[in-house]
Amino acid sequence: MGKIVIKEEEFSFLRGNPRFFGILKELIKDGGVVYLVGGSVRDLFLGRSIKDIDIEVHKLSLNDLQKVLELSGEVKLVGKQFGVLRVFGLDIDWSIPRKDSKGRKPKVSFDPDMTIEEACRRRDLTINAMMIDLSFLLDKKFQGEVEVIDPFYGLQDLKDEKLRAVDEKLFLDDPLRFYRVMQFVGRFEMQPDEELTEICKKMDLKEVAKERIYEELQKLFLKSKRPSLGIRWLKDIGRLKEIMPQVYDLIEVPQNPQFHREGDVFEHTMQALDAAATLDKYENEHEKLMIMFVVLCHDFGKPQTVDENLRTIGHEKAGVEIAKKFMKRFCDDVELIKSVKKLVRYHPAPVDFIDQGASLKAYKRLANKLAPEVTLRQLTLVALCDVSGRNAEGHVPLKMEEDLFDKSMKSIEEASLEHGPEKPVLLGRHLLGIVKEGPEMGEILAKAYEIQIEEDIKDAEELKKRVLNGSD
Repeated sequence: MGKIVIKEEEFSFLRGNPRFFGILKELIKDGGVVYLVGGSVRDLFLGRSIKDIDIEVHKLSLNDLQKVLELSGEVKLVGKQFGVLRVFGLDIDWSIPRKDSKGRKPKVSFDPDMTIEEACRRRDLTINAMMIDLSFLLDKKFQGEVEVIDPFYGLQDLKDEKLRAVDEKLFLDDPLRFYRVMQFVGRFEMQPDEELTEICKKMDLKEVAKERIYEELQKLFLKSKRPSLGIRWLKDIGRLKEIMPQVYDLIEVPQNPQFHREGDVFEHTMQALDAAATLDKYENEHEKLMIMFVVLCHDFGKPQTVDENLRTIGHEKAGVEIAKKFMKRFCDDVELIKSVKKLVRYHPAPVDFIDQGASLKAYKRLANKLAPEVTLRQLTLVALCDVSGRNAEGHVPLKMEEDLFDKSMKSIEEASLEHGPEKPVLLGRHLLGIVKEGPEMGEILAKAYEIQIEEDIKDAEELKKRVLNGSD
């Protein structure tokens, strides 16, 4: 326990919300004690923006909590079986103290009168086991000192950049916590202490559903500046081969020092992954996640193709099915997997095109191969991360090659390929009544599109004449 000075603006995410204040007043009036808990408290002390607000209400039953929340709007049951409620239009998770049994489908028991220490004990890590009584927000004489309820010394662990389990037995009861440690290593750049490391080395992970693992990977990729730290940690504790065998296979695969002075393929991939995490050219989070997975998978074909001269001819083709197998370990998103495969297959192209002075026709052909899943701009993002992962002086990626991006985008824009391939001029409707619909029409349209790209013909009648006359 202790007090810490909190600046007024640090609670603006709550102070500026009149609906929250109305609920807070009503809960306290009914005898409830309202705490800011978990990651919200942690991020407050780390000076990070708080997006996921978690509030735990003591001294009131779940039904009583729900009744108060319903005064402010429709209540969404995001997890009533776990004591988690949400008011429509208010981005806050409300819960009451609970205990969870062991297993993938834990039985939950609620206890509004649970002690503070027991409520904190069920948290995974000490840095998530802190609470702040929010009643001070109603005090107009608030002077800026707030009591931090910290029975397991999480604040000190934050200062020491240390990850430590609150309770070893409870930690082992939920194997998903292993993957939370992995993504916390990357997100917060903290290291598990010796005891937590030993716990994670021996945890049985068989019961963790791949959907839950995927959620933690998403957090690692989308919320970390150095996601490689989480994967390097898996390697350090001897569990990378079990969890990501395709990534493990990159270890000690040599590279030609003429192009890769940073070391083996694993080191290159880790640096490129960190480059992808800090890239500022994404249009949205979905695109970022896709590129992150591609960068992790892009050299999976090298262990199979490396020769005695350290050449890896055809590694991009060899890596496609390996990447597919890797992705299916964690998700069933068919479109994402297709996109990853396409970008892995063609990832060397942007650099090759610039080195070779490729024509706009070449860019158009490649854009058509990438469609409909991905674009040349996205392929260029992968290449940008690839060339950044070559720092021979340390583990931090090199500065982004903006010149590479600018040159590639100049050709892409000149060919009007920013959002996909050039649209075909000759369409099926142009051939109705002349050619029977089916494979034959498809072959003719494909031939017309090839002529359109190669000869820059934009007239449908001219293309029709060329393909129907059998001339190219």
